[in-house]
This record gives sequence, structure tokens and C-alpha cells, in this order.
Amino acid sequence: MKLSNKFTFVRVFFAPVFFVLYFLPIWTGKFAVLSLAVAIPCLIFSEFTDYLDGYYARKHNEVSDFGKIFDPFADVVLHLTSFACLMFSYNGNIHYMPIYIFILIMLREYSQIFLRMTCVQKGTVIAARKGGKIKTVMYITAEFYAVFLELLVRLDAIPAYFGTLKSISFVLFVVCLIMSYVSFVDYLIHFGKILKQ
Repeated sequence: MKLSNKFTFVRVFFAPVFFVLYFLPIWTGKFAVLSLAVAIPCLIFSEFTDYLDGYYARKHNEVSDFGKIFDPFADVVLHLTSFACLMFSYNGNIHYMPIYIFILIMLREYSQIFLRMTCVQKGTVIAARKGGKIKTVMYITAEFYAVFLELLVRLDAIPAYFGTLKSISFVLFVVCLIMSYVSFVDYLIHFGKILKQ
């Protein structure tokens, strides 16, 4: 496997690892802080590999059709996993991502995967467009912000203005939802003719 694809694979590998670490305290009532102390560095490194795979693909001339498909697939696996986690909290009364936003984003991502598969079948590989990259940045921003709030919960350091902080999290996820569909429309404009065929 090429080095760039190995970095991409890290995101696929660490998605279930993050899931288990995040939910372990919820399942057991133990390791509330320790679990995130391990999970957060894993998540940071996983997201950083999105830069590394592209960097080494260009540096070692490893840009390939497979990589153009595998990279966004790994992004979807990691982000949908983290978003699913953020619908829950160690404090059972707190939720960061509303389920309806998660479902709408999930439907968008599956539709995007279907579009990519259809285009590949017709001999066209869809590379990431600017709108998709901006959407990914918003995903990462909202993801880490909500994880930070969950860390406050698990440290039992919830400030008096936590409700305001949580409202900001909601706004970030709404922006994620909007950006996801704006970028999807952009992909449809440029590649939708293949679906019509």
C-alpha cells in the first residue's frame, strides 16, 4: 500500500477506536476523563492524516484514482462516527448533535458516495472540490468544539454559561448541514449529467 493511502487508512482504523473510547465511560460509568484523554489525540492525528495523505501523494507522485475515492470515503467514515458519538454525552441529559441533523448529513454523504460510484462506473473520478474542502473544515471545527464541551462535562467543570456554549455547538452543526448540501449541489452541477445519462 502506498504511503499516502496508509495515512488515509488511519482514519478508517481510528473511527471505531474513537467510538469505543468515547462510549466506554457511558457503558461502564468509569474512565470518563481517561477515555477522552486518549480519544482526543487519536482524533487529532486522524484528522491530520487528511493533510498528510494529500501531501505525500503529491510529493511521491502517488496521486491515483483509488486515492481520490479512498480519501473521501475515509473522511465520511471518521466524521459520521464522531457525529454519531456526539449525539450522546456522559451526562445523559446533554446532547450536542441533534439526530435530525445527523440523519440529513448522513443522507448527503451516502448520496455523494453514490454519485462518486456512478461516475467511476462511467470512467470519471471525482476529486475533492473547493466546496467539499470547506465543508470538511466545518465538520472538523464543529466536531472538536463539541468534543471540548464533552471534556468539560467529564471533568465536571461545566461553567454557568454552558447553555450558551452548547448553543454555539448547535449553530456550528447547522452550518455543517448547510455547507454539506451547498457543496453537494455544486457536485451535482458539475457531475449530475452523468446521472442523467
